[in-house]
Amino acid sequence: MVEWRYSQGLTDYDTALITMEARADAIAKGEADELIWLVEHPPLYTAGTSAKIEDLVQPDRFPVYNTRRGGQYTYHGPGQRVAYAMLDLNKRGRDVRKFVHNMETWVIAALAEFNVKGEIREGRVGVWVERNDKPLTITGKPAEDKIAAIGLRIRKWVSFHGLSINVEPDLSHFDGIVPCGITEYGVTSLVDLGLPVTMDDVDNALRSAFDDVFETP
Repeated sequence: MVEWRYSQGLTDYDTALITMEARADAIAKGEADELIWLVEHPPLYTAGTSAKIEDLVQPDRFPVYNTRRGGQYTYHGPGQRVAYAMLDLNKRGRDVRKFVHNMETWVIAALAEFNVKGEIREGRVGVWVERNDKPLTITGKPAEDKIAAIGLRIRKWVSFHGLSINVEPDLSHFDGIVPCGITEYGVTSLVDLGLPVTMDDVDNALRSAFDDVFETP
């Protein structure tokens, strides 16, 4: 059984870390159900295990948190849905590659609810959308923007951290970092794409897509 939790307002990041770690430990001990926790954070930057200090362009702009999740620098803030996934891979199969693929597939399926074609790219973490409304790149290929980030940690075969989808954040807040270490592509959101999507709409899409992607253990 997977519990779904929806937090109103802005969730303090330190509180989120403490809550996730405690829940992941309880799941590993068989003392708690799996949890999908949907939150928004105040503006902040997080550094994953592969973060490079030169990618923190404006270190004094927002609080910076060093985490032990995978990935590089990312931004969280109002208007962005963060979905923390505390799932038991002991029951779901100890296959990290498959699990990451399922997380990507989950985002893509949720975006498809709004007729947005999310895609993954070799060598680029996260989910991307082609921007045919923008000029071609210098290589002659369509421009692409990142719409969702994925960063995970697995301990005792229980996952925590998760994914973020840009619904209607202030996209200028991404200027303080090089998101995920990638300079040649931009960042977008559902509203930036011209879609009048609310946070509740995204929550419903995530909930609907979850069971189609993740098998019940």
